[in-house]
Amino acid sequence: MANSSSSVLPSSSSSSSYPHLNTQFALRSSLFASPLHNNNGLSFRPIKTKSPVRVLSMQQRPSKATVVTGQSWNTSVLESKTPVLVEFYASWCGPCQMVHRVIDEIAAEYAGKVNCYVLNADKDPRITEEYDIKAVPIVVLFKNGEKCESVVGTMPKEFYVAAIERVLSSSS
Repeated sequence: MANSSSSVLPSSSSSSSYPHLNTQFALRSSLFASPLHNNNGLSFRPIKTKSPVRVLSMQQRPSKATVVTGQSWNTSVLESKTPVLVEFYASWCGPCQMVHRVIDEIAAEYAGKVNCYVLNADKDPRITEEYDIKAVPIVVLFKNGEKCESVVGTMPKEFYVAAIERVLSSSS
């Protein structure tokens, strides 16, 4: 790892030639978080700065899709009279966060027609094993308690909408 005093931007002594740069936010290797090892692979410590920009994690942002767990699975998904969309995700998964935004839009647009849920695959391994979920993100659609459609990976919104429309128009 580079020396913590190395800088990509000019040091404060030469910043007079760059008056528009605020040198307290200079990109320095000491600002990068050091990796921590855990059971899920690598994760990173948050970087503490005085920056006014705040990054919200997936858990901090409000979601239009409801969280479902192993405890609420039967009543929320399997016994639902309304078709159900479940996004299986992991908190460490970057593509899952992109899918979350799409699922939030879909949850708002299909309110009353489709119940949208998110399930953390790491926290509920029994459910992920039961439905043979090997990778995240994956969106699975259920109708009358039966798995009927799935969309694997990060796809454009149209893929999810097409799957929903097929489920809504199916007669089962």
